Formats: sequence, structure tokens, C-alpha cells
Amino acid sequence: MGRIPFHATTPPTLPGQAGGMLELRALRYQPATARQPVLQEVSLQLAAGAPRLVAGRSGSGKSTLLELIGGLADPDAGEILWNGEVLSARQRRWLCGLVFQFPERHFLGLNVAQELRLGQRRLGGEAVEQVLRQVGLASISLQQAPERLSGGQQRRLALAVQLLRDPKVLLLDEPTAGLDWTVRDEVLQLLARLARDRALLVVTHEPELFAGVVEGGWFLENGQLRPLTSRLPAAIRTMPPEGVGDGG
Repeated sequence: MGRIPFHATTPPTLPGQAGGMLELRALRYQPATARQPVLQEVSLQLAAGAPRLVAGRSGSGKSTLLELIGGLADPDAGEILWNGEVLSARQRRWLCGLVFQFPERHFLGLNVAQELRLGQRRLGGEAVEQVLRQVGLASISLQQAPERLSGGQQRRLALAVQLLRDPKVLLLDEPTAGLDWTVRDEVLQLLARLARDRALLVVTHEPELFAGVVEGGWFLENGQLRPLTSRLPAAIRTMPPEGVGDGG
């Protein structure tokens, strides 16, 4: 699954769209194929302008957490709220922009222009230009094939696809995975800028990379969150990036 399902229909009403606070209350989720819950009593608050991260090992449920927040699945118990009001899955899909791990594997457009306009037939050229400037892609050709972009440009394009929807919450699954350190630094600087006026949540197995960009967060282990500290298990720092679809 490469992008949040999106169609250019009338958006649902969202409570207090300006600024905002996302809140999870005691989420529980157990996939049909799992012997025990992947998430148990998960609670957190995420405010616009205060980016946070969730760290954890492969298979700990980090990606599943993003899918619940983003409206791709519903929790078995608990609530997801925006500005104090409970949201439906449809409302969450409109509220959130979710960028999956290795998003370049899921591009569908034959060129950059098609990729940006998928599901948004009425999208104006001015909006496209503005978002491309925002992510540092103003100079690329819209006729270029996404797979011919550099790794850093592909991550920026994936962000641009979501930013065109003007999400109030940006959810990022391992946004630096597979990038060399120079490109990684550029992406981190971009994330810092994007976090200024929206809620932003990153899940990663390398929390130390986000120092100075994301201050604070949680460690997910055995389905539960605890405050993130500098004393993380050593294994999390040496774990290779998770593969797509492993439930990480």
C-alpha cells in the first residue's frame, strides 16, 4: 500500500482545523493473524509545531500505529481525537498525510506531474509550483519519470504528494531509510521546516538521527509506549531498516 486512499470528493467536517492537537487514548489493536495485540493501551498527544517520534525495533508495531492514526485501519478499542473530538477513519484520512517507508517503491505516475495529480483532477498549476518550491523541487521537470530522480528528490516528491492535500498531521515512516548522510541531512532540514505549522510524527529505529529536529517522543516495545530517553536498547541502534509490510 503506497499512499492513503484519496479522492477529490467533498471533505468531511473536521473539528477546529486551525492549529490543533492530535490525541490517542488507550488504543488497542490486534490483527486477525496475530496471537496477541500489537498495540496495548497506547496513548499520546501530538501538537502542531511540536514534532515527536516513536522509536522501536522491527515488528514492534510502529507502522501499524501510523496506519491507525492515518485512517487505514480502526483500533479494536480506544479513541483518536483531533481538538478533543473523536474522529472516524474517513476524517483521519483527510486529516493526515502518511508517507510510507521507501515511498519511491510505490510511485504510480509515469512522470512527476502525473504522480502529483493522482486523485486530484482539479489541482491547479499554481498549487503544484508552490508545493514543489516548499520541498526544494522547483527546478525539476514535471515530465521527468519519478524513478529517474535521485533518492533525496524521490523522498521530497513523496512529501509533495501529501502536502498538496494540506494535511494537518504529517506521518512519516522511516523517512531517512536508505539515504546517504548528505541527502539525509537535507531531508531532516526539510522536515524541521514542515513541522513548524502542522503536527508531525516520525517512526524510526534510529532516533538519534533526529536530534535537533525532533525533540522528545516515545519508545514502543511489547505493544506499549514509554517516554523516550537516551538509554535505549543497543539493538535498536544497529537494526537495519524494516522491510515494507512487515508490521514494523
